[in-house]
Amino acid sequence: MVREARLDPEVEVIWDDFHAEVNVPSEKLRQWLLTRGSGEEAFGPNPDLDLPEPGRQILAVLTKRKVDLTPEDIEVMQDAIDRIRELSAAKPSRGNADDEWRHSLLDLGHDVLIER
Repeated sequence: MVREARLDPEVEVIWDDFHAEVNVPSEKLRQWLLTRGSGEEAFGPNPDLDLPEPGRQILAVLTKRKVDLTPEDIEVMQDAIDRIRELSAAKPSRGNADDEWRHSLLDLGHDVLIER
């Protein structure tokens, strides 16, 4: 029987919080980021490399197992959690109808229209 490596309890909390806040499945996030990056000057020869940041970094973390996280991944996760919570707390008066606000959250992998 293979035993899972023990992780720092703080990393466990960040992992859980990240996956609670980033509620868009990885393929849908990738599609969204490709749409956001598809301006006239946005696409280079390899569209996967031209995904907008920090969404590309968030997408990369979503493809990893917990035991494969690097210190940089943990920073990306914490930053995403902080930014999503900050934006969510600053919900505009138009709420979900405010496209700029909603799109800012979608860029981070959080869709306000998905119920928790």
